[in-house]
Amino acid sequence: MNGTIIPETPIAVDFWQSRRCNHVRLFFLSHMHSDHTVGLSSTWKHPVYCSPVTAKVLKHKLQVKSRWIKPLEVGQCHMLPLDDIGKETVTVTLIDANHCPGSVMFLFEGYFGTILYTGDFRYSPSMLDCPPLKDKSIIDVLYLDNTNCDPFILLPSRQEATDQIKEIIEKHPEHDIVIGLYCIGKESLLVELAKTFKSWVVVSPQRLELLKILELEDVFTVDGEAGRIHVVDQSEVTYVNMVQWNRVCPTIAILPTSRKVKVWHRAVHVVPYSDHSTFEELTEFVSRLKPYSIIPVVKTQQCEPHFKQYLRFRKEPHKVNIPESVKTFMKNQLSKGKEEALHLFKAPFPKRAARGVEFESPEKRPHCNVGSCSIENNQESMAHLSDTEADLEERQEIGVTFMSTRNAQMPLCESTVIEHNKDRTSLEISTSYIGDSSEDNILEMASTIFWSPKHRNGTLISETSPEVISVIGSKSSTPNSTLSITYLDLQEASHLPILPLKKQTNFGPQNFHNQVEKYFKKFDTNDELC
Repeated sequence: MNGTIIPETPIAVDFWQSRRCNHVRLFFLSHMHSDHTVGLSSTWKHPVYCSPVTAKVLKHKLQVKSRWIKPLEVGQCHMLPLDDIGKETVTVTLIDANHCPGSVMFLFEGYFGTILYTGDFRYSPSMLDCPPLKDKSIIDVLYLDNTNCDPFILLPSRQEATDQIKEIIEKHPEHDIVIGLYCIGKESLLVELAKTFKSWVVVSPQRLELLKILELEDVFTVDGEAGRIHVVDQSEVTYVNMVQWNRVCPTIAILPTSRKVKVWHRAVHVVPYSDHSTFEELTEFVSRLKPYSIIPVVKTQQCEPHFKQYLRFRKEPHKVNIPESVKTFMKNQLSKGKEEALHLFKAPFPKRAARGVEFESPEKRPHCNVGSCSIENNQESMAHLSDTEADLEERQEIGVTFMSTRNAQMPLCESTVIEHNKDRTSLEISTSYIGDSSEDNILEMASTIFWSPKHRNGTLISETSPEVISVIGSKSSTPNSTLSITYLDLQEASHLPILPLKKQTNFGPQNFHNQVEKYFKKFDTNDELC
């Protein structure tokens, strides 16, 4: 990220980390390249000062609300307040940076002295021959674009690089030309190529929309058959795409960049076209400007040692006296930011609903009070359940019938209906279709039946029913049932869909029979259930 907070001031340029700049009042944007907009988004809620062209692109690309975008005319002096009461101000002048559409340099003048922030720029002598830099004899601090600040990097001028690109295209008259670019920048190169080769420049609909905002010459189209020059994102120039493009038509790719690029296809041409100042241009710029100090824009590289001989010398270090109104503003803003951060940190977590299985007493179950299926009506037919668990283990057969469904899918186990038959001595489970209400004494259990191999006594556990159903039926079918009843022995029952018991605990459906047993122990064991 390229950007900075100017020390001892409430001013930030290309810096959008709001938590680190609570004291800042004025935010400036030099241009719309992504490395200068990190942290700037549609949720931004502070005034942003920039050039009119950048203001349009900012609203289009990042959807920043118009109320926060403050365009300033290039070449004019603007006075902005540095505090809440308007007592202290700063004068800022925007200077064309010759980098990309809308890019500017900022010249700040105030109680801190004179500061020139170049951002990304490509030097030309006219910058120092015209006001306001022509009239400024003293620059206290120079924030310098040091992208190409290396004496061993030799780069041509942009016109020379443009001529190289033209030569490559002329050598391939039968080829389509693919040019890889970033989202914004080098539009002047495209216009010149279109005029030279009398061809439309084919771009994507998104790029065309942006080019219309920039109000460039009408040489762009989205019709892929209209011209032989095609513009794509630089990341799209890959080996796979080059192979595919050449299958359709002979194609070459051109990457106009000064960055180091590994060439992995013979049809890819890298041309050192740069929108950043070369080392020779930076030397001329600094030698003519003669600032007192230099701070690099790209913080990973040092540049001041290369230009030390061109700097002005001060007998005493420059001291900045911050006005009281500005001090008060920055202090209040810092306190406000800390309070907001502390409030967020101490904010209680929202209460969440408890998770798990909730069991209720059988008397509170609404379906347990329905007709013949109430506890009182079932006590007589379930008298044999008062036997001990050891007696139940002696049972050798289990009669089980699952309800067939026509219109519903059962994910794990099937739902069942319980039929109370007073003529039989045991409780049976009969089957019927869902929605079959031909008999009044049928209760549908909208629950899941679980069977575990750990319970070899043939106990079926219901998720919602409090009863423990031990099915001990004879191997005879009920002739009047809607469907034939199937009886499975214990060995066949082991193949039923089961819910795995990963951990034996005293909680959950797999131990529901223990809870029911405790419930029935409340009754007098000497008396029969009736």
